[in-house]
Amino acid sequence: MKKRAAVGMSGGTDSSVAAALLVEQGYEVIGLTAHMWKEGSRCCSLEDVTRAQKVCAALGIRHYVVNAQDRFTERVVNPFVEEYVAGRTPSPCISCNQFIKFGFLLDRAAQLDCDILATGHYARIEERGGSFHLLRAADPKKDQTYFLSRLSQKQLAHIAFPLGDWTKEQVKQWSTDHDLPIVPRGESQDLCFVEAGKYAEFIESRVPDVKKKGHVVDDNGKILAEHEGIHRFTVGQRGGTGVATGERVYVKHIDADGNKITLAPREKMMQPECIVTDAHWISGMFPMVGKVTVQPRYGHSGAPAAIEKISDTEFSVRFDEPQFALTPGQAAVVYDGDEVLGGGWIK
Repeated sequence: MKKRAAVGMSGGTDSSVAAALLVEQGYEVIGLTAHMWKEGSRCCSLEDVTRAQKVCAALGIRHYVVNAQDRFTERVVNPFVEEYVAGRTPSPCISCNQFIKFGFLLDRAAQLDCDILATGHYARIEERGGSFHLLRAADPKKDQTYFLSRLSQKQLAHIAFPLGDWTKEQVKQWSTDHDLPIVPRGESQDLCFVEAGKYAEFIESRVPDVKKKGHVVDDNGKILAEHEGIHRFTVGQRGGTGVATGERVYVKHIDADGNKITLAPREKMMQPECIVTDAHWISGMFPMVGKVTVQPRYGHSGAPAAIEKISDTEFSVRFDEPQFALTPGQAAVVYDGDEVLGGGWIK
């Protein structure tokens, strides 16, 4: 019997090529599109449902739409808002992968008797001796393992990343050569459920009380200006502070209780260590390794560090060299070479 595979599809190039490759490999493929946000977005809207349907029709495969709006709001949107209100900077794409794409959608794939759920993510999975290992993609420019760092052994056992060994250029060329009906839409680093540049307005629409004036101070406590709400700032931010001091200053600290933003010059933004909470390890246990590489935010190349267990839920990271703007709420992801060991949220 043919193995059956579900593919999480957005109608974009990556997920469409992933589905086509599995069809070529002889799988019985089912396209699944999660409708996650009622107001339309970049990767979970009704428009994307239509795009995915066209690709599935061209491939001759079934396509299902699953309604994930309630789960997406509960697991991704609400925590995103809560984190900003608390003065932290969240990384909602990680939660979306953990709870929606490889939680909710993986459950739906199992209900359809699918052996695996595949997506167009750029990452690799290797099985060694019955355990699963998550590795960086072959294309370092497209590697998405930072956003997959909270996956578990149980999830990885039923996931496939057909594009893990491909470059983006190869994927685009394959799509063109095989005449897949894909409408290019460009790529964006913005969140799928918030309009570009509208984070503050989005948060205010859900928690109106967050919009309240407070002080912007220097690192000696001197008042420099007034702000319109702490949710408008993130640690490491330089522009948009409403302050001109004659030197480059950055947001060093966000005090939610005191409704205060502290600015400091770059040399005072460098930190040698941080505490990480809500620890998650892909192997299921704290890794017994020596030197590791820790990536404290997406787009960071990673830096050599040592990690030390504090408890089952917390660990410390000490970098070989101080790092700029370690930001509460962002994920610190731990690597051993190309392998993702796990990580947690900077506290």
